Amino acid sequence: MASSTRPDAPVEESWDRIEAWLSAHAPATFEALAPPADPARLASTEREIGRALPVPLQESLLRHDGTGDLDLLPPFWTLLSTTGVAHGWRIRTRIEDRWEAPSEGGDDEGEGLWWHRQWVPFAADGAGDYLVIDTRPGDRFGRIGNADHEVGCSFGKEAMYRSLSALLETAATALEAGGVEGVYERLVTPEGELDWEII
Repeated sequence: MASSTRPDAPVEESWDRIEAWLSAHAPATFEALAPPADPARLASTEREIGRALPVPLQESLLRHDGTGDLDLLPPFWTLLSTTGVAHGWRIRTRIEDRWEAPSEGGDDEGEGLWWHRQWVPFAADGAGDYLVIDTRPGDRFGRIGNADHEVGCSFGKEAMYRSLSALLETAATALEAGGVEGVYERLVTPEGELDWEII
């Protein structure tokens, strides 16, 4: 995991490592990486969600506009495209708006809250859950949460959940090392697709 005593690796550096490993060992997943996002589409997404995307997310999208249908982040997360970011935010916000009152639950930090307009989804599991970046101001800005559609959002305490930069760095290290010790194991299918297994 990324150490909390040093700055997170730059997004570009982590992507260099991820691409190198995928190209050599999981070519199907490497081929599923989208080309860079169109800056105009990125700007359109920002207008739709009403805020600038956090810089690490901008940098990641400008490297690859999503990962197709294949999981990149352990254990089952697919990186969203710019269109997917806007769609995920729109769907969650519309559901929230249909409720008679804002969803209840959660502490002052948002732990357990179902949705917040200042959360930006950037990865999905295909089952209605999202990884989000918290863009609310203060110390919580930039941290990663798991917005589960049933139990609400939780924010990991590990260093990898400090930021998207830290999460991508952790993913790169996990690819190279064979997983996250005691948590996830990295696998490759016979078709050359990256897969993760929870230990």
